[in-house]
Amino acid sequence: MGGDPVSGLSKGGMKTKLMAARTAVAGGCAMAIAEGSVLNPLSAVAAGARVTWFLPESDPHAARKRWIAAMKPKGEVTVDDGAAAALGRGKSLLPAGVTVVSGDFGRGEPVVILDRQGNRAGCGLMRYSAEEARRIAGHRSDEITAILGYPGRAALIHRDDMVIG
Repeated sequence: MGGDPVSGLSKGGMKTKLMAARTAVAGGCAMAIAEGSVLNPLSAVAAGARVTWFLPESDPHAARKRWIAAMKPKGEVTVDDGAAAALGRGKSLLPAGVTVVSGDFGRGEPVVILDRQGNRAGCGLMRYSAEEARRIAGHRSDEITAILGYPGRAALIHRDDMVIG
């Protein structure tokens, strides 16, 4: 029922707002649509102005996994067969199992995880920059400090920050 913008001056109609609500609740967030043309609209909502609430339907952990899966990847990591099997058992991605790192990403940014054949095995949020990941790829976690010159984290991508499949 939500339509497109009605004039060339508006930034979005109800359709745009409903699409934003769908994204918010899928990510585990609540969202409100309220009158925006009043002075201090958030204060008006807090004071009891009419508002339409959209509430998340699932637990925050599942919502976080959906949010990670929906992110646009900034790079790729290719893993060997042993790492692919470990990921399938719910383990974190360690540097030893990584054979190739491509793309330009920073810490906390999303990457795609590929198996040896180039198939998508999953995606996740990196704990290292692309440059750091290239340097430690193929090495054991206990070698990270010597390679980087500072203590690092054992996993390139922790299992809590990863979606398999």
